[in-house]
Amino acid sequence: MSTGKNTKGYETPNHPYQGERIAEESDLLSRYGLKNKEELWRAQSELRRMRREARRLLGEAQGDVEAAQEAGSEFVARLRRIGVLGDNDDISTVLSLDVTDLLERRLQTVAYRQGFASSTKQARQFIVHGHVTVDGARVTRPSVKVDVSDEGAIAFDETSPLADDLHPERAESQE
Repeated sequence: MSTGKNTKGYETPNHPYQGERIAEESDLLSRYGLKNKEELWRAQSELRRMRREARRLLGEAQGDVEAAQEAGSEFVARLRRIGVLGDNDDISTVLSLDVTDLLERRLQTVAYRQGFASSTKQARQFIVHGHVTVDGARVTRPSVKVDVSDEGAIAFDETSPLADDLHPERAESQE
C-alpha cells in the first residue's frame, strides 16, 4: 500500500460556469470521443505540468535554450518519444503546445486516425473491450499515450472477432 497522499491527477476549472469554456470543452469531448470532462481536464493538467517543467528548465538556464535543452534532455526525449514534439523542436516549443497536441497522441485517437474504427467513440469501445493490441500486448485504456515507434504496431487482437476483415464493423470503418 502506498504511503503517499492521494490527490487528484487534474485540476478543475476555477469558475464553474463560463459558457464559452463549456462550449469549447464540449467540442473537444465530441471531437476526441472523450467520456467526460475529467478526461479533458487530466490532459490539460498534464500539459500544464509539461509547460511548468519547461519554464523551470528555461528559468534555471536563464533563457539559454541550449543549456535548458541539455538539462532537460530526458524530458524532451520523452516528449519526442510520445510524438508531442518533433525531432527538430527544442524545449521552448513546449510552451506553445496546445491540449489537442496531447489528445492526438491518445491510443483512442491514433487508432481512429489509422482507420481501425469509423469514429473516435467506436475506437474507444474497441479498445475498452480488449480488441486492440499495441506491439502484441492488449491495451484496454484509451488514454494511453502511443509512442511514435509503436504507431505501426497497433492492430486488432488475433483472438478478437474484429481481426476478421469481413467483420461488419470492420467493413464500415475500412471504407
